[in-house]
Amino acid sequence: MVAVEAAATPSRRFALLMAARDSDYVLKKYGGYLHVFVAAFGGAGEAWDLYRAVDGELPAPGDLGAYDGFVISGSPHDAYGDDLWILRLCALVRELHAMRKRVLGVCFGHQLICRALGGRVGRARAGWDVGVREVAIADAAAALPPCRFLDALRERGKLPRRAKITEVHQDEVRARSITPAFPRTPLQSADGVLGHGEQVWEVPEGAEVLASSDKTGVEMFRVGEHVLGIQGHPEYTKDILLSLVDRLLAAGSITVSFAEAVRRQLEATAPDREFWLKLCKSFLKADEDQVCK
Repeated sequence: MVAVEAAATPSRRFALLMAARDSDYVLKKYGGYLHVFVAAFGGAGEAWDLYRAVDGELPAPGDLGAYDGFVISGSPHDAYGDDLWILRLCALVRELHAMRKRVLGVCFGHQLICRALGGRVGRARAGWDVGVREVAIADAAAALPPCRFLDALRERGKLPRRAKITEVHQDEVRARSITPAFPRTPLQSADGVLGHGEQVWEVPEGAEVLASSDKTGVEMFRVGEHVLGIQGHPEYTKDILLSLVDRLLAAGSITVSFAEAVRRQLEATAPDREFWLKLCKSFLKADEDQVCK
């Protein structure tokens, strides 16, 4: 375990469950993904512990109660795979869900949470989604039961109708019966960074779809107030995405024309990163009055 201690007596403690190994670029530029996530989601006086889930490292059962929240990272692995570390991570998610601990999953983490809680995940029918995509956000006031972390943003006028996010994925989660949880309600939207080949096919029983896009039916979902999955990468910066595009191209996962199209897009547009970071912080620290200001 690696720890980032912000104070002798931390006000809060979070665990980052890394489902990927640090790339050479991120190690050199940021010192590892732990520092990327802490810079994105962390706050003054907090402590963040890194567990390399991809290498089988997880918090001990007796230590779970000491954490205020958990974040599961993205990964090049398939969330529907049966590697032992993936199965152990699924079991941990179920335990945290039973404890009503806050769990935030991004990309692979979003998909793994869905699988662990009874949903279905699989390869995206539309193929790789890499770049910046605008997603539509459900109107929490009209469509959904009260949601503290969304309401905190809405009351401050910080819940947009649409927002852009960074995506990098080729698997997917789909709404149950391929029907959004808010079929008659106008969506709101915000842009973020995406990069994925898998998606959620079917959300778990009792889950609510909070956002969707023209390519991915479940961009964000929640289970109660304590579980949140986001298909995109709120934590990614432009340079991290460009480095990943180079790696995907070198591995033959995407074509030269595909990579060039992503680069052109990133010159023309950017994700609404500030919104996504505020949303994630609002979720992880919903009872703190200052997190969304």
